[in-house]
Amino acid sequence: MFKQKIIVSGRVQGVGFRYFVIMEARKLGIFGRVWNNDDGSVGILAQTDDAQALSQFTAIIRKGPKRSPFAKVSYLDSVPAHFDDFSDFNISYDSF
Repeated sequence: MFKQKIIVSGRVQGVGFRYFVIMEARKLGIFGRVWNNDDGSVGILAQTDDAQALSQFTAIIRKGPKRSPFAKVSYLDSVPAHFDDFSDFNISYDSF
């Protein structure tokens, strides 16, 4: 199992970014959570058995949504993480 904690900064709150993350994760079969941080960044926990899918997911997130001219990723940090397994991908209203 491959697990990453991803922090995305830029114009990523109030522009549909979390829903973009959910849709991309579900397309790739990735489980986890996405949430807004108090500092304006977005946090993501992502897990999968497929390292290539996780790499693809991170690359897609780094580019940001094509359909939203308002969203803009200026920085992405991704590090291996340890967390309990998820069985879906949804928004969390708590930080991890």
